[in-house]
Amino acid sequence: MAKISPLAFIDPSATIGENCEIGPFCFIDKNVTVGDNNVLMNSVTLLSGTRLGNGNTFFPGAVIGAIPQDLKFKGEETTVEIGDNNTIRENVTIHRGTASKGKTIVGSNNLVMENAHIAHDCMFGSGIIMGNSTKLAGEVIVDDNAIISAVVLVHQFCRIGGYVMVQGGTRTSKDIPPYVMAGREPVAFAGLNIIGLRRRGFSREVIDNISHAYRLIYQCNLTVNEAVEAIRKEVPMSKEIEYIIDFVAASQRGIIR
Repeated sequence: MAKISPLAFIDPSATIGENCEIGPFCFIDKNVTVGDNNVLMNSVTLLSGTRLGNGNTFFPGAVIGAIPQDLKFKGEETTVEIGDNNTIRENVTIHRGTASKGKTIVGSNNLVMENAHIAHDCMFGSGIIMGNSTKLAGEVIVDDNAIISAVVLVHQFCRIGGYVMVQGGTRTSKDIPPYVMAGREPVAFAGLNIIGLRRRGFSREVIDNISHAYRLIYQCNLTVNEAVEAIRKEVPMSKEIEYIIDFVAASQRGIIR
């Protein structure tokens, strides 16, 4: 049975799951679905089109499902869909999609820290840590297990690879490939995220192969296409190496250098 403050407003058409806690001054709009075991502390706002999974915690001031900050948006029916076991801290904003993709996606087991923003049509994976006041523009993709530090600004349409570590204060208008550290001004490749990979259980052999692949990309004066061909020839193939190749080859904005 849900525990709902009498000072919360819930539209009669909203769907609320089992064992939820909804604090005072929360606002839950029409066309909202809340799964089981969610905790909404005081003053959380869920607007039309919000879809929550199970076991999420929202801290005061979070606003989920607001319309996009996109002048092309014409009021179309879109959603923001959030998975399970996320922690969404104070004053986080996550906007719903536009006609471009129709939805903003946030996966599961993420920590999104205070005052962060996830814009319309973003595809935000699982196991991600996103620091205070970091802002993702529209249609950004963040792959699983990335760590994005505080006050990072990400240009629209960029992609951030899995298992990366992005330095605080970074601004990027390029894609950041998986397994690396990115920082400095302007943003640049700053080596492998070796500590993160070790903590995640990557073997020494796999880390060595990833390192070899990035030497070919960043240290051998090769074009991206030449580096990809060299990786195919020189580096033992694995799911990690295939991920690097696919990411780099598919990059529309180009990767950081």
